[in-house]
Amino acid sequence: MLAAVLLVLLLAGCATATKPAQPFRPPAGMFPANGLVTQRGVLTALGRQFPLNGYLALSESGGRRLIVTENFGKVMADVLVKPDGKIFVMQSSRAFPPKWIRRHVAADLECLLGTTPATADCPVRMVGTNHFVVERRWYSLDLRTVETRPGPQKAEFFDETRAETK
Repeated sequence: MLAAVLLVLLLAGCATATKPAQPFRPPAGMFPANGLVTQRGVLTALGRQFPLNGYLALSESGGRRLIVTENFGKVMADVLVKPDGKIFVMQSSRAFPPKWIRRHVAADLECLLGTTPATADCPVRMVGTNHFVVERRWYSLDLRTVETRPGPQKAEFFDETRAETK
């Protein structure tokens, strides 16, 4: 009899409904409308960790440009997201092909900035001030903002005609 009660309690605990994930919205003022944000992160994929640096140029009129490098400065991914949501791969690499940049890098960027639609899947958690974790099925990204410099950025940062692929 006790075993049956424990089994019912165990099964009832497993049957709880999970709340759908809410889109992440950063606190107001966390990212400037115009500025340069420097970030450091660790990408974990398939059980391996890869340290990365990110340089994010923001322009309220031109969009968002993210350049991801490895520790020695080699560009791994460079993506421009225009204000209308169009994505341009400015530069790709073997590690980050254009399709992956469009599907994951650009999506994670929009999630972190809080610019995704309310229906989007944004698995972002804010762990602490300037510390974020993105957890997707096949990878996770532990990301820290190390410097934010407000101010206008060069217009050529947001020129999609220099894109590698459209």
